[in-house]
Amino acid sequence: MAELCNPLEIRVYWEDTDAGGVVYYANYLKFFERARTEWLRKRGLEQGELKAREDCIFVVADVHLQYLAPARLDDLLTVTVEITEQGLASMQLLQQAWRDGTLLAVGRVRIGCVRASTLRPCRIPAQVGQLL
Repeated sequence: MAELCNPLEIRVYWEDTDAGGVVYYANYLKFFERARTEWLRKRGLEQGELKAREDCIFVVADVHLQYLAPARLDDLLTVTVEITEQGLASMQLLQQAWRDGTLLAVGRVRIGCVRASTLRPCRIPAQVGQLL
């Protein structure tokens, strides 16, 4: 297994699973969202402060998910975030969900920066870009 980038551990609860005890496929989007939020926080970027200070927020513009193996009730997942491409107003992220060295899901997520007041695209603030 490759070195994990910016890992976040997430436990699988009942609410995350279907009737068979397997993680419901859409819940990987929630896991990836939590990992991105904590990834930003570790870099000193609180999203509420970014909105208040810079009038900008990050929004998901595109997602591609590939499911490789199931996660189940009580599993401890490690979810990662890695920038693969950074532009002036958006970035492409590679996210992965792992369990005990087994890759379960891979997500390619494009995040765009928009003005919170108008929801129109804007440049990622220079200070934010440097922290990323």
